[in-house]
Amino acid sequence: MDRPPPRARLPRRDLHGVLLLHKPLGWSSNDALVKVRGLMRAAKAGHTGTLDPLASGLLPLCFGAATKFAQVALDADKRYRATLGLGRRTSTGDLEGEVVDERPVQVTREQLEAACAALTGQVEQLPPMHSALKHQGRALYEYARAGVEVAREPRRVSIHRIDIVRWQDAELVIDVSCSKGTYIRTLAEDLGELLGCGAHLAALRRTGSGALDVADAITIEQLAALDEPARDARLLPPDVLLAGWPAVELPDDEAGRFLCGLRRRVALADAAAVRVYGPPPAGTPAPHPARAFLGSAHITAGELIADRLLSPQEVRAALQAPAAATA
Repeated sequence: MDRPPPRARLPRRDLHGVLLLHKPLGWSSNDALVKVRGLMRAAKAGHTGTLDPLASGLLPLCFGAATKFAQVALDADKRYRATLGLGRRTSTGDLEGEVVDERPVQVTREQLEAACAALTGQVEQLPPMHSALKHQGRALYEYARAGVEVAREPRRVSIHRIDIVRWQDAELVIDVSCSKGTYIRTLAEDLGELLGCGAHLAALRRTGSGALDVADAITIEQLAALDEPARDARLLPPDVLLAGWPAVELPDDEAGRFLCGLRRRVALADAAAVRVYGPPPAGTPAPHPARAFLGSAHITAGELIADRLLSPQEVRAALQAPAAATA
């Protein structure tokens, strides 16, 4: 019996923007990226830092010009909702491992609040073996699952807030606001030790990254159910990653020179990071927004100095994206 001819592979497209994905449990960040890139038929894509396979939640994915600013999202503060199992320590610090210690939970609300307060601020954390941190190109959890222990150095991180959401018997749910690189698995174990009963991480969901929120994210199943125009409409403009930075507006003649990488004189105070806008480049089809995102820069001694620039072609393409009209 003759086999049917293989289906033609659809060509990749130049897309520019940010998709807020609700990563499913059990998927690596790269697994999710590969799947979504295929659904979007995107020529260029990247994620904004690894989210552990045992965690779900917000994973911003960058396409085209937005990949130039992925590091901004990687460096942004994060927010998590964590469910802790009190009274048990496991070999992995989560539900996957074997129970290695079990103690009664004899904790008061005052003790719990004091422990959360003690772990707020700058703290030292040793990256756990069951984490997505890379060593020689492989995630630490891959070594751990192979029974290999890798030497790690402690890291200083900032935990801004720990809010108690719900607590009943041995289950504790907390919201955590923290700097990049914070290990919630380690935080759960440290909290358990302060309480004297031990603890492990039972569930974890990333709820925010910088100004981005999981409430605005879409699941892979929801994305797959949409047609291509509806998928494209989920893309946010590249500058959404820089939303918290001061904005600088340039007139037409200055905008063109800035896009060429030339320093421009501005009557503005020094700033470590700004987002820069100008009129749409010549040749941009109508209709389009009144201003165009040109890139990122910093200001030193009255000079606007480019850091990451879009090409004129990328500026025009980003302006034509469905999300750009409402950004």
